[in-house]
Amino acid sequence: MADVRNPAPGYLAFWRERHVCTLTTLRPDGTPHVVPVGVTYEPEAGVARVITGKGTRKVANILAAGPEGARVAVCQMHKARWATLEGVATIRSEPEAVADAESRYAERYERTPRLNPERIVIEIAVDRALGNA
Repeated sequence: MADVRNPAPGYLAFWRERHVCTLTTLRPDGTPHVVPVGVTYEPEAGVARVITGKGTRKVANILAAGPEGARVAVCQMHKARWATLEGVATIRSEPEAVADAESRYAERYERTPRLNPERIVIEIAVDRALGNA
């Protein structure tokens, strides 16, 4: 297991490369919902972020878990390298939180996200990091 707040240089470098990731949330009936997403990781704060529209199934799954948030996992892979971050996700909609997440996304993915007035942030308080990166 990688140190969530102080990952090994190779692990952190892998999270800074441009990769499509997956986000796994649980539906209210307990079945997994897995979708492709862009993820940014701020290890110093122990936070991963996903930008998305507020009307998505992933957001509904997190909100259905209640105000304490929902257990989720984000994962990326490339050939034999892989990295997973697990934690508790909550929804942030404050303009400054959205702008910060958009900026982090633009830096990692080398493109500005499309305009979306319904955008929110899935913020994950990371408590576990796994991988072979």
